[in-house]
Amino acid sequence: MHELSIVCSIVELASQAAEGRRVRRVTLEIGTLSGVEPQAVAFCFPEVARGTPVEDATLDIREVDAEARCDVCGAEFPTPDMLSACPCGSRQFQRLRGEELNIKSIEVEEAA
Repeated sequence: MHELSIVCSIVELASQAAEGRRVRRVTLEIGTLSGVEPQAVAFCFPEVARGTPVEDATLDIREVDAEARCDVCGAEFPTPDMLSACPCGSRQFQRLRGEELNIKSIEVEEAA
């Protein structure tokens, strides 16, 4: 499960960004074609965060649907898998979204 190492990195980055303050919320964007399982990330998060500034933080995961733009007709279309084709039949396209794994935001407590 590579999600465990991903969550370790997320917690480490959030802890560094908090600069000693408690983290309230971490918002992630996970693309449907990223190879990262959102449920596995959510499962690992509380355990990895235990004993860190991220402990008890809310994890907000936003799944990003995959989309592409056809090189032939220019249409933008959903790509539910890696073998998709444009509605025009072409398999020549550029992925626009769906492969990302981003920390979108980290919300921390105000400094005392």
